[in-house]
Amino acid sequence: MLRVLLSRRMLAFHALVLVVVPSFVWLGFWQYGRWEDKAAAAALQEANIEADPVPIGELASVGTDVPRADRWRTVTATGRYDTAHELLVRNRGGSAGVGFHVLTPLVTDDGAAVLVNRGWVGLPPTAREQPDVPPPPEGRITVTGRLQYSETPENTGIRDRDGLPERQIMIIEVADIAAGLPYPVYGGFVELAGQDPAADPAPEPVPVPDTNMGMNLSYAVQWWVFAVIAVGGWFFLVRREVRDAAAEAGGGSAGEAGPPAPAESAGRPAPGAGPA
Repeated sequence: MLRVLLSRRMLAFHALVLVVVPSFVWLGFWQYGRWEDKAAAAALQEANIEADPVPIGELASVGTDVPRADRWRTVTATGRYDTAHELLVRNRGGSAGVGFHVLTPLVTDDGAAVLVNRGWVGLPPTAREQPDVPPPPEGRITVTGRLQYSETPENTGIRDRDGLPERQIMIIEVADIAAGLPYPVYGGFVELAGQDPAADPAPEPVPVPDTNMGMNLSYAVQWWVFAVIAVGGWFFLVRREVRDAAAEAGGGSAGEAGPPAPAESAGRPAPGAGPA
């Protein structure tokens, strides 16, 4: 039995199983970890959205980014929109496909501004034209929206680039935008959920992302099932190899004694013997 299990072919199979099974187990835990991260982010999102609105000054400050724990909190701010410094964020999805998000500073009563993502607008008819952007309400406005931390290439996966048309950007990197504005700017930005007075027409509101945590948990279970299958396959093959070797050994032992001599028929004379 030991000779069979240590044959060259079986040693290669043992080595394959020793590599595959730990890899499958590790992949399962990796997918499970991703599911835990998404579950925690979804729970934070739901809890913060359900929390009561607070003035933006309670959660954000000038020159400091929004902590991750405060993302999705509903905040309020009162001031006047500054359309002269309005920006368009490229390659953002909406109900009709790819378009722009409209980012307009709201200069609050205390003199600092908060960047407000007023929503989505579609692409213009040609690349040389500017999109049709509905204007915000004039005068003093109170906005309510979801607080977001500054976007970066790392937390969005979007590569920033130069050479864009005037007043267009790829990501809402608040510190860079604030450097070109004539007033202090709160860290983070706000996704508009409502404003008083309301605007009509208005950009399409940015929806709250789905908190679906994806297939990571099922992928983790699948990898662990594959590991169990691999171990079961190894056990089945080892058992079969041992059984086949035992059968061959049994057949070989019986053959070593040689075939039995045929019995002479009764009354048959021996070869060469004449009649009596």
